[in-house]
Amino acid sequence: MERLEKVASRALEKYKFDRYLLSMAVGKRAKEITNGATPLVDMSLKDSKATDIALYEIAEGKIEIHLEK
Repeated sequence: MERLEKVASRALEKYKFDRYLLSMAVGKRAKEITNGATPLVDMSLKDSKATDIALYEIAEGKIEIHLEK
């Protein structure tokens, strides 16, 4: 599995290096996963945190969350 720092860097690119928007997107998706949404990457809540799963999903382009400033 890829190091979390590299995944975070790729995810930041998706949000034009706006850490606030990325953190909001990760939080929103992590909440969905915690509430029962199926992860779109090959990870499970038993082995990984919901925030890590959400970060991987965003970095891989599996989901796109639009947030308003």
